[in-house]
Formats: sequence, C-alpha cells, structure tokens
Amino acid sequence: MTVIEVFADVACPFTHVGLRRFVAERAKRDRPDVSLWVRAWPLEIVNGEPLDPRFIAEEVNDIRRQIAPDLFAGFREAAFPASSLPALALAAAAHDADPATGEIVSLALRDLLFEHGTNIANPDVLQGLAASHHLAVDVGQTQRALDEHAEGAARGVVGSPHFFTPGGGYFCPALDIHRDTDGHLHISTDEAGFLTFIASCFE
Repeated sequence: MTVIEVFADVACPFTHVGLRRFVAERAKRDRPDVSLWVRAWPLEIVNGEPLDPRFIAEEVNDIRRQIAPDLFAGFREAAFPASSLPALALAAAAHDADPATGEIVSLALRDLLFEHGTNIANPDVLQGLAASHHLAVDVGQTQRALDEHAEGAARGVVGSPHFFTPGGGYFCPALDIHRDTDGHLHISTDEAGFLTFIASCFE
C-alpha cells in the first residue's frame, strides 16, 4: 500500500478540489493500493485567527465560476465553521482507528461542508459521523490536530494542501492560483503540475 500524506485544512476549498481530482484519478487508474492520509494543517493556527466565512465564500464562487462548476453546489456561508479543529481531530482519530476509515471520514467532512452546507463544527454533526463509522471520539480534544500542525511545520509544509508522495512534496498541485494587482483571484487548472504529481503518486 502506498500512502500519500496531505497536510490540509478541512475548511480549505482548494483542498476539496485537489482531493476530488486525486480520488477521480485513482478510480480511473483502478489503483486502490494508493491511499490518502489527510492530516491537520489548521489555517486558524497558521494565520493566528479564524478563517473569514465571507472570504471563503468569495473563493468558492471564484472556483466554481472559473474551473469547477460541478463542485460546491450546497455550500452555505452561514454554515461555515467557527473552527476546523474539532473536525480535524475527528479525522485524526478516525485514521488512528483504521487508515481506510480515516480517508473516508476526511473526505466526508469536506463533502458535508462544501457540498451539503453543513456546519462541521457542530458536535452533533461530528458525533453522528463518528457513530456512523463506529468511532468513539471526544471531538473536544483537539491536541492531536495541533500536534499534526507542529509536525507539518517541521517538515516544511507551506500551505493547504501540501502533499507528500514517494517522489517528493507538492503544494496545491492541481491548481494555479494568483491574485492580480487589484486583488482579484485568478484560478486555473495546473495540468502539467498535476500530471507530475500524479506520476509521483502512481508510477
């Protein structure tokens, strides 16, 4: 089994795109032997303040308009979590219980937030997801997420998402993202970068 580590925030919309593209590519290649370990890179810790729901909503709208009209269908700014730490802690606990479950829970959390407009900081939501995978988790214990952030920093993570493959590290390999001089966000698919990244994962 090949494990691709990803340090990312569950509330990062660019990660949602990148993980979806990875999963689609894995299915196309019929490579269930390559798994994801999605680890915590909480941007509220990196930035020293919570993510701004309005700012994330603007990024989501730009992503949908420019490259991914099929994603983020149910996103609701009003349901954006005040903190991603409890969700990241649940993902870490799920991986500890079983790596395959860890991947499933990590992807499910992002689908709840970005495709179904669900507040993934709600303890009832997190406990419901945990119970559906037979996990007994205290979602208030977030130290594991903080520990993973510290490990990521020590390993040179530069942002969300940052992948580590057998061939090296790749920051946000699915997208080319920049802002112009007026601050407007421009997003395009980075096909060359993505192909290099995918080759590092599967070949």
